[in-house]
Amino acid sequence: MLENSNFIKKDFIFIFLFLSSVIYADNFTYNIYNNHGVVGLINLPTARFYDEGAHGVTLYDGTPDQKITLSSNPYDWFEASFFYSNIQGRPYPGYSYQDYKDKGFNVKIRLKEEGIFPAIAVGLNDFAGTGLHNSEYIVASYGKNKLDFHLGLGWGQLNGSNSKISNPFGYIREDFKNRPINFEDKGGQLNLKKYFSGKTASPFYGVSYALNRNLLFMIEKDTTNVDSQIIAYEKKKSEYSFGISYSINENFNVGLSYERGNYASLKIVYKNSPKSSYKKYEYQNPDTNEDDDKYTKLIRNLEENGIGVKKISESSKSIGLELTQFIHPDLNVVERIISEASLKAGIDKNIKKDIKIADLRGVSEIDEAFKRNATVIYERPTTSLFNTSTGFRFKPFIASREEFFKGAFLIENNTEIILRENLFFNVNLKYSLANNFDDLRFPPIDTFPAQVRSDVKQYLKNMDEGILIGRAQFDYHMTPKDNHHMMITGGILEDMFSGVGAEYLFFKPNTNYSFGAELFKVKKRDYEWSFGHLDYENTFLTANFYYRNYGIIPFDLKISMGEYLAGDIGTTVEFSRRLESGVSFGAFATFTDVSSEQFGEGSFDKGIFFNIPIFGNSIAYTWRPLTKDPGAKLVRRNTLHDLLVRFRPID
Repeated sequence: MLENSNFIKKDFIFIFLFLSSVIYADNFTYNIYNNHGVVGLINLPTARFYDEGAHGVTLYDGTPDQKITLSSNPYDWFEASFFYSNIQGRPYPGYSYQDYKDKGFNVKIRLKEEGIFPAIAVGLNDFAGTGLHNSEYIVASYGKNKLDFHLGLGWGQLNGSNSKISNPFGYIREDFKNRPINFEDKGGQLNLKKYFSGKTASPFYGVSYALNRNLLFMIEKDTTNVDSQIIAYEKKKSEYSFGISYSINENFNVGLSYERGNYASLKIVYKNSPKSSYKKYEYQNPDTNEDDDKYTKLIRNLEENGIGVKKISESSKSIGLELTQFIHPDLNVVERIISEASLKAGIDKNIKKDIKIADLRGVSEIDEAFKRNATVIYERPTTSLFNTSTGFRFKPFIASREEFFKGAFLIENNTEIILRENLFFNVNLKYSLANNFDDLRFPPIDTFPAQVRSDVKQYLKNMDEGILIGRAQFDYHMTPKDNHHMMITGGILEDMFSGVGAEYLFFKPNTNYSFGAELFKVKKRDYEWSFGHLDYENTFLTANFYYRNYGIIPFDLKISMGEYLAGDIGTTVEFSRRLESGVSFGAFATFTDVSSEQFGEGSFDKGIFFNIPIFGNSIAYTWRPLTKDPGAKLVRRNTLHDLLVRFRPID
């Protein structure tokens, strides 16, 4: 089975180091993303994972590969990452003045946690599409005091060792011995025959040593395949790579590596774990007067904790509270606040509550029998409210044909005027402080069936034109019947479209499904970010189904069917994971009546999205490998499901 007997003599002894107790297994402080945004060493992966909700960004400057990778842990046993790479020395087809660009997805799954025996994980790097960095691996990890040991087997781009072995899967099935090398696609397609295939595989290993909480040393037998005809790696001078990682603080790391005896590389990592950074809500005690009655105390207690009181009613046995709340993502938190506020106010009667967001009844416990027998104690007068916030924002534009990385630093203002309890006006204004969008000049290659998103560069080039209107819309909400909700929206709906529309949603808080539909008539905005429009307009109808699974593997599923902005018809499937901390991750894929040939590069619309807290602000972003027209959807400020889903407890 062995092709090189030196593997036994020189390398296999490493496995005997897996014989001691673990200290740093899966520790957020003593593990780091590797050059490819996977928890690992330098170029090699490990079987280590962060807690669910952890996320990070890796910037890597190597030779010839440069990468930016977004990584996340929707579960503590599942890691996913998405990358853009710039491959120096290989020209971009048709644009020879710049380097080649590539993008892809990585996943890693834990098969076994560490115990008496090592942790074990399996992973796929760049597993779809052209797959320039395509590789698969199985890896085991075990900790000993300040040392962490790793042993694995790699295929594809991780099969570059001088001490290869025969592919063990080839003994299971003959097909595993043949690895396709001429697979061509439009990007985004899976080639299942590649996975764990080839005549050989390369054993790899590595070790990290934690000198202290800030300094981590790493050494690995680097099995990166440098004989690739696509990526112009230097011929390796050594089988080993060495690295050091310095933690500036819990969230930022800087790494330096000397790879395969050829060159030094730099890596900058941002990482965040809600387990360490997220603080559970702590009840706030308001200033109250001794002379206040119990209802005044109750109101002040609730409002000090972010819950608005609209109405209080009392019967002989119960207190009825009609509440509005916006800041708490979990009904369990709301109920704990109500319980403590009642206790501190001296109320010992049973509490019945109606909770609303934008006058949508999310929780309804007050029935008609209670209303007939209750006396209104307090009712808040209806007044207009004005909320505004201004802050800085960075808007990235990555892997354009003009340049790998472009972006803008913006000042953004978001203002909400509550005209009535169910009528809102929202406006978003932007002002560019600096950007490098001026030289965006190459038009899109594919614009079938209509150009609705692929002209994004035209909008970006005009971001220097003073104050821009990102959104200016009216929203009217109502719940005409329990669990049946409606929203009517009109105005400037997003950066590229204005219009008017309506949404219906059936949502029952104690069930894990809901469904509805939305109908919109939209018109494409002109490139000046003002009130003008282009000729294109469309009316589309979409049906939506939502499912929340809170079993062994919790997830959210959304399936949308109908027409899209460009007039194509199809289905979008979206999986996501939402955590109590407010962090959410998701991925989607859209398949329409536009064929892969008509779609062009990418084959079909797909991407990832996330909502993460950074420095106290919630950052929401959707990342597509390519900006194409098929499958394009309206970017709405809120949907009914977004507003109401917070009333479903998080398990």
